[in-house]
Amino acid sequence: MPENSIKKKENEQLRDAEKKYQSYIAKRNEFNDMAKVLREERDMIHNSRKDLKEKIENVKKERDELVSKMRYHKEIRNKLQEEAKKLIEAKQKKKGDVFKNLPLRVEELKADVQMLEYRQETVPMSSAKENDLIDKIREKRKEFKRTQKQMEKQKTVEIDISDKDNAIDELFKKADEEHKLVKKYYDENQKKHEKYIKLVNELSVSISEANKKHDQYIEIKNEAQKIHDKAFEMKSKIIGIKGERRKRWKEAKQAIKDQNIKARKAVMDEGKLDKIADKSVDALKKGEKISL
Repeated sequence: MPENSIKKKENEQLRDAEKKYQSYIAKRNEFNDMAKVLREERDMIHNSRKDLKEKIENVKKERDELVSKMRYHKEIRNKLQEEAKKLIEAKQKKKGDVFKNLPLRVEELKADVQMLEYRQETVPMSSAKENDLIDKIREKRKEFKRTQKQMEKQKTVEIDISDKDNAIDELFKKADEEHKLVKKYYDENQKKHEKYIKLVNELSVSISEANKKHDQYIEIKNEAQKIHDKAFEMKSKIIGIKGERRKRWKEAKQAIKDQNIKARKAVMDEGKLDKIADKSVDALKKGEKISL
């Protein structure tokens, strides 16, 4: 192939290679910029997650404190209820059969209704269990009303309830006050628990989002590395083309140099021959013998 054709083809290859190289570099830088943004977003989510964890811990602490208070007053309420029931049982033993002792039965039914209502208000349960409990409360209330009406009619039954009744009423009153506190702390605890669950869900979403950003970051970094490898290959190709051209240029330069040396040598040889020829002519003129 003629030298000009080789040179032209080589220049075209070099232009194409340099163009591709610059394209790879631009694409690699673009991917690196995208990766940087993703990394910053991931780190920002991580930092915000620290604040979220602190909020969760604070809400959990407040919720546990409310649960502790609720249990404390619940325990007091239950003890008061038990004391009231013990007084009722003592009256029953003293006065006879509970069904004949209508005032005591009314009080017992009142205590049963109150305990069932307390249970409905403060104990978490399934819908089926709550419906069963509501049915029991309804039946107890009906029985309470029936017994109360029967008691009003039965004026002949005399029961000494002066001291015990006052004590029982006082115990029920205190138990009701404690129950109000139990209900108060239970409601506040439920609100705190809902807030806690909401924050935990936010944390879960935050972790998922951070993992997603990290996966995208790794994916983009890998793409940037692939493009970088292609750019490196293209750079090597450019260096190879330039090296081959430089080699040919040096070879051509050396060839010219060698040619010049030969030319100078040839010129020097011709001058020497002219001198010998001149000496030979002089020798002949003088009649001397010449030798080559």
